[in-house]
Amino acid sequence: MNEQDLKQRRPDRSDKKSVRKHPADLTAPKKLKLLFTVVDRKKAELYSDLIGQYSVNLQIILPGEGTAKTETLRLLGLDDTARAVIVSVIRDDLAPAIFEMLEERFQTVRGGKGIAWSVPMTSAVGVAIYQFLSDYREGREDPARANERGREK
Repeated sequence: MNEQDLKQRRPDRSDKKSVRKHPADLTAPKKLKLLFTVVDRKKAELYSDLIGQYSVNLQIILPGEGTAKTETLRLLGLDDTARAVIVSVIRDDLAPAIFEMLEERFQTVRGGKGIAWSVPMTSAVGVAIYQFLSDYREGREDPARANERGREK
């Protein structure tokens, strides 16, 4: 293989303009978390919609079943054990606002008691997948700031 063949295979990249961003323009990616929310199955859509208002692009609703003893449930008036587990991918910076909203709804929605917790997501393969999961769109207002402004009014 001669030198000309190599140049054809690997074109010279010196003629292309490389645009480098200034370090001040670069931002670290937002960390992601998996949010698990367990609610009554009849309220799953309501909570899914509420969580979805916080730029959540991926949610899965799984059927669940309560595990408490029947006697205890009957005593508490909780005969229906059908539950739903909502698994959502959320941004770490939006987690406090989501938990605050869920806590308020768990107390105010009739029959809407539930439990929620999150775990950090340690990796996502590929920039496009990360951008989809974090709801990143260039030139769009950050939803964390929009939610804060909505509370101030």
